[in-house]
Amino acid sequence: MTTAANSYLLETLKDKFPAEVLATHAFRGDETAVIQKDSLAAVAAFLKGDLGFDFLMDLTAVDHSPREPRFELVCHFYSSKHNYRLRLKCALDSENPAAASLTPLWAGANWFEREAYDMFGIKFEGHPDLRRILMYDGFEGHPLRKDYPLKKRQPRIPHRD
Repeated sequence: MTTAANSYLLETLKDKFPAEVLATHAFRGDETAVIQKDSLAAVAAFLKGDLGFDFLMDLTAVDHSPREPRFELVCHFYSSKHNYRLRLKCALDSENPAAASLTPLWAGANWFEREAYDMFGIKFEGHPDLRRILMYDGFEGHPLRKDYPLKKRQPRIPHRD
């Protein structure tokens, strides 16, 4: 992707969402927009509908503990029509890490969001089936949080006949 396309994407986002886009940067073809968490669904809908980002490549989180805001949600989008890539980031606090679900826009967000819920405890409002996907139902805690005890003993899985 060219520098002109890079600047076009970020400038278009800043023009459309001036109060919601907190920062932007580009490095070696990686464009990033840092947005308010409450605008995630609206910005993502604009990316899909107006800018042609037809593929949600990844959705994950980062635990920056002890820094506040503690969590950061990171979404990677791709436009197969234009060969554009864009990363959205938004901060989530430690008390109630939650964001809008992207499953109404991309069905593939379902598993990504379930993984972020399972590993970090991030809730996705409007998700159709938010439950653990990697750990078993009785698992206590969220193993990718920095405060998760390394030697924590988990309850045993009941034996099924």
